Amino acid sequence: MAFVSRSHRDPNETYTFSSRPRPVENRPKYRGPPFEQMQSNYGNIMYDRRVVRGNSHGQHIMPTAAQTHPIEIHRQQEMRRRKRAREQFRTVTPEALQGRKHIEIQTELYLEELSDVIVATDTECQTDAFLDKPATPLFIPAKSGKDVDTQIEEGELFDFDLEVQPVLEVLVGKTIEQSLMEVMEEEELACLRAQQRAFNELRNNELAEVKRLQEQERRHSEEKERRIAQQREMLKKERETAEKIAARAYTQQYLADLLPAVFTSLRGHGYFYDPVDKDVETNFFPWLMNEVHKSLEKRYIARELLDTIIQEVAQRRLNTTR
Repeated sequence: MAFVSRSHRDPNETYTFSSRPRPVENRPKYRGPPFEQMQSNYGNIMYDRRVVRGNSHGQHIMPTAAQTHPIEIHRQQEMRRRKRAREQFRTVTPEALQGRKHIEIQTELYLEELSDVIVATDTECQTDAFLDKPATPLFIPAKSGKDVDTQIEEGELFDFDLEVQPVLEVLVGKTIEQSLMEVMEEEELACLRAQQRAFNELRNNELAEVKRLQEQERRHSEEKERRIAQQREMLKKERETAEKIAARAYTQQYLADLLPAVFTSLRGHGYFYDPVDKDVETNFFPWLMNEVHKSLEKRYIARELLDTIIQEVAQRRLNTTR
């Protein structure tokens, strides 16, 4: 198909160009790999992977390089584990008995007919102006469907004597079994108590024998320690006596020549003196010097008083002569 283009120049020297319109080729912006080039290009924008479907305002697009925090991973695993546990322990309806089946029934106070077709009715009304709003009546759904009743005669559902027999057999059997178990348990407890009493008696006898042996061993140990302490004390006294005897002999031998030399040395240094001379030097001479000083001091005071009196008398006579 050929496209015709035209160009011409106006008299005022203005160049113009025009051509027939043509469709734009649907080709990618960038050159892709060889296997993508072989595939057909889609023209529908809904199949474009770059188009985000839905509301893009509230979306939080995480970068591809971002990694989930370990705490968040642990929290998600814990939530999944709890969900599995709830599903496992969820109470389910038991299976129906043989010859029966489960059906869904309405347990509401007011029954209504269930239908896939919703009946809609348009109603119009016109109220008077400036009327108070009446109290809102209690909503009671309209009755739909038909009431059906039936009559059950005596003996139609079940025979009580026949139906209660298995229950009674089970109750009586369980009661007898529980009684036998209690009797056996009491007998076993009695045997255990008897064995425990025998064991306690044997243990008490063994404990008494152990205590007696321990007390005997303690007495032997104390006697042994006492004998050892007495022997050590005797050896100590003998050693001290021998040391005292040796010290006394050595002292007598040493002091035999020491006393004369000590007395001679003390006499030479003046430690041995005449008591009369010592008394005169220490007592009489200090007393004598003290008395002499007192007598001289009295004489000096008397002379000073006499000089003062003579000076005053001479001063008075001098003043009278003038």
